[in-house]
Amino acid sequence: MKKIDAHLHLANPVAGYCRRGESRAIGGGKAQWGNGEIFQLFPVELGDMTFTAEDALEKCMKPNGVDKAVLMSGSMYGFQNQYHKLLLEKYPDTFCPSCTIDPFMTNYKEAIKRFMEEDGFHLAKFEVSSGGGLMGCHDPFDLAGDEMMYIYKTVEEHKGVVALDVGDIAMASHQPWSIMEIARKCPDLKVVVCHLLAPTRGWEREWKLSLELLNLPNVWFDIAAIPKIMAPDEYPYPVAAEYLQMAKEILTAKKFMWGTDAPFAATQDTYEHLTDYLFKNGAFTEEELEDVYYNNAEQVYFSK
Repeated sequence: MKKIDAHLHLANPVAGYCRRGESRAIGGGKAQWGNGEIFQLFPVELGDMTFTAEDALEKCMKPNGVDKAVLMSGSMYGFQNQYHKLLLEKYPDTFCPSCTIDPFMTNYKEAIKRFMEEDGFHLAKFEVSSGGGLMGCHDPFDLAGDEMMYIYKTVEEHKGVVALDVGDIAMASHQPWSIMEIARKCPDLKVVVCHLLAPTRGWEREWKLSLELLNLPNVWFDIAAIPKIMAPDEYPYPVAAEYLQMAKEILTAKKFMWGTDAPFAATQDTYEHLTDYLFKNGAFTEEELEDVYYNNAEQVYFSK
C-alpha cells in the first residue's frame, strides 16, 4: 500500500523557540531549552545534531514503504523556511515542505507573499498552541483575526493549503469556531487541522461537537501523534482506535490523513510502529486505509 507521511518534521539546524525560550541541539539527538530543560528531540539513531531529508528518507521512509512526506514546521525544531525551500527544488516529487511565519512580525505580509510568490511554497503551517506554539510566545489571539486572515487569503490566492496545530481543549489556542470562520471566508483554501483537534479524555462530547462544526468541504484532519496524545496506550494503540472510530462516524475516512509526527514521536515508539499500527488496530477498513495512508494527502498536498 502506498503511503504519504502527512506530518513529518525536519531540523537542519535545530533552532526552536517557544514559551521555554530557544531550543538548540546539544548532541545525541538531544536539545536544550532556554530555561535549561534538556530533552530527547529525536532518537540518536536518526541523528546527532540534525534530522535531515536524507535521514528521513533512508532511516524512516524507505524502510517502511513511505513514498512521500509533508514537512511541517514546528516550534521545537524552529522555523525551517530556508531549508524547506532547498528541498522544494531538490525533491519536488517526494516532499511537500511548509513555510511558516510569526504574524506579529512587523514585515510578516512581505514575508508570506515572498514565500508564496517567489519561493514556490503552497503550504503554510502554523503551530499556534499555547503549550508549544505562538500562543506560548504571545498573548492569546483570534485565529480568524486580521493578521492571520491576511495570511490565509494570500495562501488561498495561490491555491494553497494552511495547516493549523491548535493544541487541546484546555488551551486558549483551541478555537474550532475560528477555524470554521476561516474555512467559510476562504472557500478555495484547503484547511488541515493537525492531530485531529487533540482529543482529551473526559471531553469527548465537546470534541465531537467541534468535529461536527468543522465537517466542511475544505477542511481535513491529520491524525499524527494520536497514539501519543491518547497515552497511556500501547501498540497497536486500541484507545487511539476508539477515538479514530468515533471521529470517523462524524467525518468519514475521506477526511483523515495518516502522519507520524516524527522524529520527536519516534522517541516514544519506533517509526515502524507509528507507520503500521493502523493495519493492526481495526480503526479503518482496508479500503479506507488506502485513503487515509495515501489518497487524501495526495489530493490535499500534492495535487494543485
